[in-house]
Amino acid sequence: MSRIAARFAELQHAGRKALVPYVTAGFPEADITPDLMHAMVAAGADVIELGVPFSDPMADGPVIQKAGEKALAMGVGMTQVLAMVRSFRATDAATPVVLMGYANPV
Repeated sequence: MSRIAARFAELQHAGRKALVPYVTAGFPEADITPDLMHAMVAAGADVIELGVPFSDPMADGPVIQKAGEKALAMGVGMTQVLAMVRSFRATDAATPVVLMGYANPV
């Protein structure tokens, strides 16, 4: 069973809804993302949605666009995002992480 399916099964059994916060990887600082992810879990996040910065985010609102622009300016791309998830996974193997992005960078 995937981490996501397992988490939603746990939540359903407990009669709870999921808390799924979002953060753009590499924002507000390139190296802070794994720490932010751990803080979200400590604050009660059930699943983390991690935004992959992209240079032409047409479907995103202005806040996510600006966060992505800043992350890109600091050199954050898919390789760095995957490294951030790997760093997070070093101490948290259970919390599901979902990448939000566009097909172009993938």
